[in-house]
Amino acid sequence: MYTLIQKLRGKPALTPSRLILGLGNPGAQYAPTRHNVGFWTVDLLAQRHGIELKTRRHSSKLGVGVIGGTPVVLAKPQTYMNLSGAAAHALLQAYHLQPEQMLVVFDDIWLAPGVVRVRAKGSAGGHNGMKSIIAALGTEAFPRVRIGIGQPPEGTDLAEYVLSPPPPDERPLLDAAVQRAADACEAWLTEPIEQVMARFNRGDYTNRGLE
Repeated sequence: MYTLIQKLRGKPALTPSRLILGLGNPGAQYAPTRHNVGFWTVDLLAQRHGIELKTRRHSSKLGVGVIGGTPVVLAKPQTYMNLSGAAAHALLQAYHLQPEQMLVVFDDIWLAPGVVRVRAKGSAGGHNGMKSIIAALGTEAFPRVRIGIGQPPEGTDLAEYVLSPPPPDERPLLDAAVQRAADACEAWLTEPIEQVMARFNRGDYTNRGLE
């Protein structure tokens, strides 16, 4: 994170040109849950590139750094999932970015566990965090990375399912998917979205035509 001290030492202020927004819920009780795979991805990117997520601003926990030569903001909304749009709007306004300069990473029950899907735009697909962002921005035209968590077993409440940790046999699938999602985020910073989609949208997956 570039600070005033760094400026005084002659280092130029960093002006981010991209935002990677991972969706999830704040708090230790939610950290290991399926609904937080977006947070997991941002944490992994921060770890890979030495970006500290220490700043609390714009309804988010965030850090600014450089990935692949691109100045970027990594952010995790602290609004809780259903109000993610407030954070997305505040961040875009603060850094003078357009929706197409934001990549949102989130969980998707319509994809099999561990599947990663990149899209340039699309509907919320029933995801409350995405509904909030689309409503706040007034557009669906922003890229996203969807991480499959699968559907709940018959008779299981959806909220209970997404807010539960995955079982031991499923966790490795999600961990591998988060690695792949982070790779896709890195690619998006330096490649056209169509190229990123062609490279990462491979393998079997399930959906209901919600793209």
